[in-house]
Amino acid sequence: MRYDAEHKLRTRERILREAAKAIRAEGPHRVGVAAVMRQADMTHGGFYAHFDSKEALIAAAIERMFEDSRRQWLRSTEGREPAEGLRAFIDYYLSPQHRDARRLGCPIPALAADLPRLRPRCTQAYAAGARRLIDAMAGHLHALGHDDAGTLAGSVMSELVGALSLARGEPDRERSDALLDASRHHIFQRLKLEHS
Repeated sequence: MRYDAEHKLRTRERILREAAKAIRAEGPHRVGVAAVMRQADMTHGGFYAHFDSKEALIAAAIERMFEDSRRQWLRSTEGREPAEGLRAFIDYYLSPQHRDARRLGCPIPALAADLPRLRPRCTQAYAAGARRLIDAMAGHLHALGHDDAGTLAGSVMSELVGALSLARGEPDRERSDALLDASRHHIFQRLKLEHS
């Protein structure tokens, strides 16, 4: 049976969605093609109609994960002044909800520890996605008059990722919440953003 291009695209997106969940939950090196296809309600044999290898699937899923992050950035910033958009994004990023959404959150902390084990095609997808997010932040920082906005955006993104990772690793909920709050406060101070 032949399917139209739209059906094939929807099917590919379903596979990528399940692969992204599996990558966040177990790490890219532990993702099994058969398990992803089963979660997507497809047969293992249908995999090669969409991807030429497991590596291609992992790279495409990483791209998809960063596309989800870009959409979150846009939800936080679109239609807002640069300062308000940055505050909204930082509030989201360092929120208990994002901390607890390991299967849906930012791919940077989810994948960072696995990078040395990934093949170049996958690390390139990761680096390109991280750069796009940093560049988007740099645009807002530049609009606010910050010098060397690109370097500053990379530094702020590093702080966000580090704070989120530490908060996720802290088993005491109150301490974890306090870490998120303190990090948010200091980043707002550093960027001269009033807390909303």
